[in-house]
Amino acid sequence: MSAMHRRTFIYGGLGALAACTQIEEPRESTGSTEQHRWRMVTSWPPNFPGHGTSANRLAERLGALSGGRLEVEVFAAGELVPAFEVLDAVSRGTIQLGHSAPIYWRGKVPAAQLFGSVPFGMLPNEFNAWLYFGGGLELWQEAYAPHNVIPFPAGNTGTQMGGWFNKEINSADDLKGLKMRIPGLGGDVMAKLGASPVSIPGGQIYENLVSGAIDATEWVGPWNDRFMKFYEAAKYYYYPGMHEPGSMISLGLNAKFWNGLSKADQAMIEAAAGLENDMMMAEYNAKSGEALADLVKNQGVKLRKFNDDVYDSFKEASDAVFEGVRAHSPLAAKIHASFLKSRADLSAWSKISDQAYVAQRNRALGV
Repeated sequence: MSAMHRRTFIYGGLGALAACTQIEEPRESTGSTEQHRWRMVTSWPPNFPGHGTSANRLAERLGALSGGRLEVEVFAAGELVPAFEVLDAVSRGTIQLGHSAPIYWRGKVPAAQLFGSVPFGMLPNEFNAWLYFGGGLELWQEAYAPHNVIPFPAGNTGTQMGGWFNKEINSADDLKGLKMRIPGLGGDVMAKLGASPVSIPGGQIYENLVSGAIDATEWVGPWNDRFMKFYEAAKYYYYPGMHEPGSMISLGLNAKFWNGLSKADQAMIEAAAGLENDMMMAEYNAKSGEALADLVKNQGVKLRKFNDDVYDSFKEASDAVFEGVRAHSPLAAKIHASFLKSRADLSAWSKISDQAYVAQRNRALGV
């Protein structure tokens, strides 16, 4: 994305509306008049639907909430730093803010994966319950503290699809030798089953799939996957994905930068990230159904469901993967224990609330 197309977001005001009234409303004070111009790097292609546009919205909202004091310049992956090095740049203090996925920082903070992409993990609403009311956010910030980064939840793509394959997957044996783009813990699960996982930035997946360098890929879901045109290279589209049932997107801030902000500015950043956490999930829910229907009806995509035997193999492999996660450090073990407790508590409630209602609703409606 060129400098011309990169967006800097400031608040322009509501001049036309103000001109329609003779009574000037009092303005709320933000507690500061100091102007700031910040840079935010992201892990996404330029203006990528969902992820990239979410980063743009977040930057725009910070400008609006501050009455124009806070200007945030957004950079796509590769413009200043590579997609997988966003949080490294934030950690060093060369960049103030980073919009990325915790899964991409596993090399430096293995426990980070537990805050983003967890096989057999929690759904977005369950994830938020753990983060905000189950001690998850405090543990996340503890994990990042040695690396000078303050994380906040800033989006979620929801339960992801299982991926695009160039052949049918009828048993775990069909995964052996398969070269698949699937990073993080999900990739570790696939490796346990004999596949060869690779980690490729989003902007490079299509060319690798078309060239045959990889046999399969996961990415997000119908809305993003249609945009990426994966259907041109692989026709079998599997669900549900076991690897990212609630794929969290994070806003990471350099700790020294964060600690130097006023309380008002800190509150605005946290509020903007929290609102975008909801907005992104709502957008994915709104647009995924239509995209899936189009892929199946108009693009020749063959929708397939992983059978129980394959899913049971995923579960057995994930158990072995999590043994390694817990063994990495006492903090990783503490985080995973907290995660498991919340998942158990929330699953028990969800079974007789959301899940029970949706099952009955769909039965009655014939869905």
